[in-house]
Amino acid sequence: MEHKLDLIALLGYVDPSRLDYQEWLNVGMALKHEGYTASDWEIWSRRDGGRYHPGECFKKWSGFEGSGITGATITQMAKDNGWMPRSAYDREDHHELGWEDEITGGDYVVVDKNWIEGKEIHEPATWNPVQQLTTYLSTLFEASENVGYVTDTWQNDEGKYLPTKGASDRTAGELIQLLNQCDGDIGSVVGDYKSEAGAWIRFNPLDGKGVKNDNVTEHRYALVESDTMDIEKQNAIMRELELPIAVMVYSGGKSLHAIVRVDAANYDEYRKRVDYLYNVCKKNGLNIDNQNRNPSRLSRMPGIERNGKKQFIVDSNIGKANWAEWHEWIEGVNDDLPDPESLTDYWDNMPKLAPPLIHGLLRQGHKMLMAGPSKAGKSFTLIELSIAIAEGLEWLAWQCTQGKVLYVNLELDRASALHRFKDVYTALGVAPNNIRNIDIWNLRGKTVPMDKLAPKLIRRSAKKGYIAVIIDPIYKVLTGDENSADQMAHFTNQFDKVATELGASVIYCHHHSKGSQGGKKSMDRASGSGVFARDPDALIDLVELEITEALLKQEENKAVCAVYKRYFQQHNPSYLRDSVSQDDVLSAKAMEDHAKRAIYDTEQAAAQEEIKRVLQSVRIRSAWRVEGTLREYPKFAPVNMWFQYPIHKLDQSGSLKDIDPEGESSAPPWQKGANKRKDKAKEERRSKAEEFEDVVNNCNVGDPPTVKDIIDWYSGTGKEVAERTVRDWVKKFGYVIDRNNGNVIVKSDGGDL
Repeated sequence: MEHKLDLIALLGYVDPSRLDYQEWLNVGMALKHEGYTASDWEIWSRRDGGRYHPGECFKKWSGFEGSGITGATITQMAKDNGWMPRSAYDREDHHELGWEDEITGGDYVVVDKNWIEGKEIHEPATWNPVQQLTTYLSTLFEASENVGYVTDTWQNDEGKYLPTKGASDRTAGELIQLLNQCDGDIGSVVGDYKSEAGAWIRFNPLDGKGVKNDNVTEHRYALVESDTMDIEKQNAIMRELELPIAVMVYSGGKSLHAIVRVDAANYDEYRKRVDYLYNVCKKNGLNIDNQNRNPSRLSRMPGIERNGKKQFIVDSNIGKANWAEWHEWIEGVNDDLPDPESLTDYWDNMPKLAPPLIHGLLRQGHKMLMAGPSKAGKSFTLIELSIAIAEGLEWLAWQCTQGKVLYVNLELDRASALHRFKDVYTALGVAPNNIRNIDIWNLRGKTVPMDKLAPKLIRRSAKKGYIAVIIDPIYKVLTGDENSADQMAHFTNQFDKVATELGASVIYCHHHSKGSQGGKKSMDRASGSGVFARDPDALIDLVELEITEALLKQEENKAVCAVYKRYFQQHNPSYLRDSVSQDDVLSAKAMEDHAKRAIYDTEQAAAQEEIKRVLQSVRIRSAWRVEGTLREYPKFAPVNMWFQYPIHKLDQSGSLKDIDPEGESSAPPWQKGANKRKDKAKEERRSKAEEFEDVVNNCNVGDPPTVKDIIDWYSGTGKEVAERTVRDWVKKFGYVIDRNNGNVIVKSDGGDL
């Protein structure tokens, strides 16, 4: 069985000696669940020579029935130990890419394994153990950081020397100071060691409380080691790969220990970067020892002799300066980009253009963004588009090519989404003859960022034959700051990958920025970075139109006329033909009068009930204009439509043609500015008049005040006002000074006092 071979191969990445007892049992349970034999588990378990007991696997095997542990457990263990599938999306056990990775087809191959020449290493001309170790410490550690090291050993049953836990209670600065004072006796500083075993040191700083992964304070370095190939070849490949090596140490045995800068912020990022590092090394012919992945791992200590061979620093600061520079270089070398083409090669034999998906608007395999404000019915519009593609119908003003469509629902719960599709089908009056062409992927509550969703979407859709993928809305999967051009470019690149891999159009939905949109161009209305306007091949924008009361009355009249006309056609068509003029057909009042004469009372009552419903539907309508910016087709004339829940209907009569979008006046720009200034001045005048009225009414405890009373009131508020100013306000704001009653200020009645 193919899956059996896969799991056995994956176990090659899992060392049983590094698992605890429960993890070892889980492997057995997983094998049992997937149909393997106890022999498969037994053969793998033999690799743990210290704990393996013949026959133990067979004794436990029968008790594993119904454990619920599946092959996914082994898959994850293999991933944790460096295994990566060939593709991110062509298998059920696909690998989710790690640190800042995108979906790429690159093999990350830099080294030609058939032509790589070995590079020799040379012992130092002068052997200075103290200098070797102090150089290592000063290169990798800050003076205040604790260093873990081991000189004590023990022997296993095979006579192999293995390190103990060791020490971690001294800082790099303390060790360097003691080494400089030890007169060449390293053992007096780090402890005596067996010459047959050598000594070890940890390459990441510790907290001084232990030597486990949890005790690592900075995930700065990773160990790259291979003990199954020639030393010279190891040296050559590491250098050819330009690994950001801080220190390279000869182990005194069969390998080089390269301490590679990974500069991870935490343990999770460390694991991902080490996975990436090991993957690149393996693809370039370096047979990595997977047991060296841990950040607290021991490496060989330079300045020590082992079985008559020196452990020494081969080189330091090799390759790229840091992880980011090396990662960028590796990705650049394997950018998987096509070569430039000469136009002369294709001038007389041009490639075929992609067929249209929405005729005159969008080609298959291209991208379209629909932008609009809330309450525009954007989701309903996209459902209408899904139906148009599935049935091969018109969408708004454009014919659609028939085919399969995937609607990725990120916002509605499953039941609501399914009901909405049925409601729109019903309101459109379209027979559901091809609903098999519509797949809905309901992801509310299960969404992940787009760079993680894209490979999952591709894997599930690869063999479905979709010609369109609709993602609604994108704010649910948005990654990064929508106002950042570079972050939004990374985000929209995921749509390119989906379109390229599936050969399907990607249509996605976004919202408008805040504020009035009427005075903006269609490509400037989408919220966030301008990338949203520049990225898609077609940008379709919805902007609301300002409906006047006169227009509503006109629409109500048409709706009432339509009801009466239909009733005449059903119940008295001859009267409609012979007695109703063309002008009457357009007048609700005239049609009502005709109905009273020519339709029975029961039909009239039914018509009146329907008229109530249609008038209500007219009142809750909203009006919209569709504008766009296209890359592949000529610009289209604006399309006007009504949104009457749950569908959009084109404005066939042209009544919306001259209506302005909300916030846009038909006046020229200079007049808009002048009107705005006038409106502001009027508002300020009203405000000052209201303020003066309050002062007159209240500054003298409700009695009519004099000019002096008003001056005194303002003075009490910290505002000095001249007598002439108050007299001007009296005249300006409709008051007079009553000279017959003590010169008090009163509201003017139009006469002189």
